[in-house]
Amino acid sequence: MRHLQNDQMLDTLFSLFRTGGIDNFFHCEKCGCCYSNVLKDSHHCVERAMHHNCPVCFEYLFDSTMDISVLHCGHTIHLECLNEMRVHHHFSCPVCSRSACDMTDAWQKLDQEVAATPMPEFYQKKMVWILCNDCGATSSVRFHVLAQKCPGCSSYNTRETRGGPAIAACSRV
Repeated sequence: MRHLQNDQMLDTLFSLFRTGGIDNFFHCEKCGCCYSNVLKDSHHCVERAMHHNCPVCFEYLFDSTMDISVLHCGHTIHLECLNEMRVHHHFSCPVCSRSACDMTDAWQKLDQEVAATPMPEFYQKKMVWILCNDCGATSSVRFHVLAQKCPGCSSYNTRETRGGPAIAACSRV
């Protein structure tokens, strides 16, 4: 009888906000929730991913009846909130700042804009330290007024971590 109760409890949990049949989902122990089988080999685990509030509207995700989207980084968000972010041209995870969608086309357009915008002579040798929000690398790159590109993954989803030119080591005799 106890086994039947556990099965009923699982069925209730699955039906809480999942549609499409139990065979179309798998349970991730680390995340503590169920995902579409499409994500089985590609999702990034985030411990207790559904057991927190949506980072946009702050509704508790596990109890929500709204559709939920899993971002590339593994964080979860209401699909409606994600769509609202896109309407306002916000394309990064509100939790970790990693790109929330494929930005390849945008980066290519930004490459063209950077190439078409020469920097004044004063700034041409200025170096800045950046942190890439997509790959996590820290790099020293040439400053550009439009954006700084990560040399590791070619993303422009970066932030400056230390301002000013890189200081070259010089010896004094």
